[in-house]
Amino acid sequence: MPVSRRHAAAALAALPLTLAAAGAAQAAAPAHGPGRPRREGTVFIAGDSTAAHKTAAAAPEAGWGMALPVFLGHGWTVANHAVNGRSSKSFHDEGRLAPILEAIRPGDLLLVQFGHNDEKTGDPARGTDPYTTYQAYLRRYLDGARARGARPVLITPVERRRFDADGRARPTHGEYPEAMRALAAAEDVPLVDVQAASLAEWDRLGPGGTLEVFLHLAPGEHPNHPEGKQDNTHFRPHGAVEVARMVARGLKERRLPHPGALRRLDDAVPESVVTWPAG
Repeated sequence: MPVSRRHAAAALAALPLTLAAAGAAQAAAPAHGPGRPRREGTVFIAGDSTAAHKTAAAAPEAGWGMALPVFLGHGWTVANHAVNGRSSKSFHDEGRLAPILEAIRPGDLLLVQFGHNDEKTGDPARGTDPYTTYQAYLRRYLDGARARGARPVLITPVERRRFDADGRARPTHGEYPEAMRALAAAEDVPLVDVQAASLAEWDRLGPGGTLEVFLHLAPGEHPNHPEGKQDNTHFRPHGAVEVARMVARGLKERRLPHPGALRRLDDAVPESVVTWPAG
């Protein structure tokens, strides 16, 4: 029997309200949708002085987190929470993870790089054991990010400038990098192996070439260090850029935050991209 226009309208009106609500929700859903990568977001950094944002008083010292934005595409920003002198333990125990977890959103990244100060086992506020307390504290960062729908990424600690008598770069972080690798495998969390990448690069550059990477200054070269500086842990702007490039390349290899989000990975990047805030 033909259905009149009036009967059709009545039938549509009788549809359950939940179906209408579902249609409205689908129309209002974000463009990226479930299972589709966000095209914008924030990369949070929890770490130590090698990543931290320095003030003008510390120039020309620079952390790699200061240079990371140059490698991120449109729509992605960096929230650098790294702080000088912190370990996985002290950063957490001082309450510095809490504001990250308050601000982080689904699809954001949390980069976690600790190790330099965890090695100071004589300091009870900072020292950890590689396969027990170090891994236990790192899990708190992973669990916190994942509970909020964000994506944690473990970053093995960047190597210091150390060479043997034959001029070969040598590792300085003991078992901490391997403990982090093991944790990443056990927790099925992405890992960017900056320790391995930096060790290979310092070995390629040699003792002389790495002077342009680390904070080595001649007397009178910079007003903040009139007596000069010989620092084999922290970076000049060039070094910060190159370590940030290692991090960015590792993220791209893991398709994080999404394919196409990283840029300029093979470009020459001027040191002027690193700037220091006053204070």
